[in-house]
Amino acid sequence: MNRSKPHHILAILCLLLALLPLAACDRNDGNDRADTGGAAGPAFLQVGEFAINRISPERTEVRDGAGRILVLIPREAPIPADCVPSQVIRVPVRRVAAYGYFDIAVLRALGVLEQTLVGVTAPAKRWHIPEIKQGMESGRITFLGDAASIDYERLKQSEPELVLTWDPSIIPLLDALHIPAVVTTTPTAMCLNTRMRFVQFLAPFFLKEKEAAAYFTRIETALGDIRARTAGLNPQPKVMWGDIYEKRVMVEPGNAWVGELVGLAQSDYQFKDVFGTACIEITLERFLYSGQDADIFFTYRTEEMGATSKEALAKLNPLIKDIAPLKRGKVYAPLPHYNQSADRLDEILTEISAILHPEAYPGYRLHYFVELPDTEPAAKERS
Repeated sequence: MNRSKPHHILAILCLLLALLPLAACDRNDGNDRADTGGAAGPAFLQVGEFAINRISPERTEVRDGAGRILVLIPREAPIPADCVPSQVIRVPVRRVAAYGYFDIAVLRALGVLEQTLVGVTAPAKRWHIPEIKQGMESGRITFLGDAASIDYERLKQSEPELVLTWDPSIIPLLDALHIPAVVTTTPTAMCLNTRMRFVQFLAPFFLKEKEAAAYFTRIETALGDIRARTAGLNPQPKVMWGDIYEKRVMVEPGNAWVGELVGLAQSDYQFKDVFGTACIEITLERFLYSGQDADIFFTYRTEEMGATSKEALAKLNPLIKDIAPLKRGKVYAPLPHYNQSADRLDEILTEISAILHPEAYPGYRLHYFVELPDTEPAAKERS
């Protein structure tokens, strides 16, 4: 990690650890629409600010995170007369370049990652997905450069038919290169329902609606189990999720999926009254106030970023050394593969619930987070 670019790294980290923010949504999105009865699913599906409108078997219109209308047509069909070429995407898409870990994990959930992914914005050493590590070793998947400084010549040489990006500013350049793109983020944090359904937004690009429906059902089943296990449990732990970086304090707002999950799992989210984008900035005073009586603290930091113990966190951020989770509560850090595991959303949701209410999950072993010890292992050995 390049420590000479702290603000850039912070911005990327927030996007990745939040698994990419999407639009706020109605919990009934997609459930009250007219259904065609076919394998393609509902004639109209809204996923937060994203939407799918199936005009006919030969034409599907989608609205991306930047509000752009794109037209999906069969690969052999002519470009519709009312569309400009940059607006048209032929499906199923066979070659994809993707910016975000979340989008790539969704490709994996749809079962198309190995066949379609040709370009990524993280080097091989940062990947924990076997298909990507193998693809980069074989040369099938290209490292396109850091997301903030893409090598567009390398991108063009990888010949993607579609770019999935969280950066709307690159759209004009991609249009000039005649490479279709979909903006997969919006300025508002991703709620739980939108995150669950985003797989259904990307499915039509690959004609994988059945796989998307199966994935969504799996997540719904996990949430049903969480509700059943945690119903009526007391006491309800007080939870905070975020961290302090230099002069900035970042947290997950109450409208983000993690805030909603904490409430669903019979727990009290300390930032439930904060609304906005994922990884939103708040005041130091508010963070410390919320930490006075919190029981559990989820930090954004991984072990490689210094989250090796409560003692280490206190040294990194002396201002938080007296918050309750560091003194007498529990602190959890994400494992390196966590932010690349959105295709295992059911397992992640279950794990967070097990952390909040271990009494409801006897014998559960952590797979995506680690509980930080009070002191550094070396310090324990010396004592």
